[in-house]
Amino acid sequence: MVPLAGFFVYATKNPGAYVFLAVALAADILLLMAFHRRYLKKQSQISLLKEEYFEKANLLKVELQHEWETIASLRLKIINYSQLKDLTEKLSLSLSMEDTSSTLSNEVSKLFGHKDVTVILYLFHSTTGELGISSSQKGQMQVNLKAKKGDIFDAFVVKTLHPLLVEDAQTDFRFDLDKLDAEDKRTIRSLISTPLIVGEKTLGILRVDSAVPGQFATDDLRFLRTIADLTSVAIENAQLYERLETMAIKDGLTGLYLRRHMLDRLQEEISREMRRKRELSFLMLDLDRFKQYNDSFGHMAGDIVLKAIAKILEGHFSNPGEIVCRYGGEEFCALLPDCPKTKAVQLANEFRKMVEGREIILRRQKTHVTVSVGVAAFPKDGHSRDELIFKADEALYRAKETGRNKVCAA
Repeated sequence: MVPLAGFFVYATKNPGAYVFLAVALAADILLLMAFHRRYLKKQSQISLLKEEYFEKANLLKVELQHEWETIASLRLKIINYSQLKDLTEKLSLSLSMEDTSSTLSNEVSKLFGHKDVTVILYLFHSTTGELGISSSQKGQMQVNLKAKKGDIFDAFVVKTLHPLLVEDAQTDFRFDLDKLDAEDKRTIRSLISTPLIVGEKTLGILRVDSAVPGQFATDDLRFLRTIADLTSVAIENAQLYERLETMAIKDGLTGLYLRRHMLDRLQEEISREMRRKRELSFLMLDLDRFKQYNDSFGHMAGDIVLKAIAKILEGHFSNPGEIVCRYGGEEFCALLPDCPKTKAVQLANEFRKMVEGREIILRRQKTHVTVSVGVAAFPKDGHSRDELIFKADEALYRAKETGRNKVCAA
């Protein structure tokens, strides 16, 4: 532009210089166009660089968000594993099946942190093999469910032996909700459930359900499976412990309590009745001429008779607090708390008549057995455990000596 201005001043003084001015102006325009293209090119490069920087910034933002999500997930896992550690420790302190079930339901409810979820533990019965509720809890409260043997969701888990996630029961084609309504009136929209398996043995089902749809996700089911793996061993240990405990206090043939357990309970009941100032009755029972019966039909037949008598005895004295046991050989005894002596004699006679009228078929022969009974009461006949047993045994001996198949009171 400076040379062009010089030519313009010169041209005003010399009119013939306008040609040079036009040429200079054309050259200047060409230069400006070149500079303009260069400017546009630089501007385009700068725009591309800005886009690259924005893209990198977005990528870094996404990576940073992912890192924060990973950190949050790790924190949650640390919390969950800490809670699982607490659960494992508490389960290790629970020996009985009742304590184990209660601890599991309570802790699982805490782990999921929802007040509106229901935690249900189903276990298979050791003899019948049927599924039944061991515990059910909503929040910190025990709940009573109508579907005691499970519903259509539990049947699905039992059949497949695979974990189950239902995000919304109303849209899940696998289940007919009409059947569910007939079994349980609770509103169930979402649930997670997993079988409890140790080795090749299925112990039961652990389930968490809610009335809210979409309450659970795949991570929740994965977490429940981890809980199930930890608790399955604890449940099996509790079942084994109860089985050993039962073997220690119950007779293997008749299923009645053993004498040692009876002696402990008798002492406890005497102390209790002493504080309450009430009566307690104790019965000693013995099968009449049982040795001759064994000699005639064999010891296996004798075992059949003992089991039959034990069943009658257990069914007859079945009120709360009453205990029957196999005292030894063909001798049995019954502890009747809060029972006067006159009523105990009446109950003993009813039992004696039931045994007398019972027909037992052995080797295609109809056979009958009879029983003699001795009755003693606290505190009238004895103030201590040993004294009460002695008086009842003495009354039993008198029943034997005076003709058998009778009841005698101390």
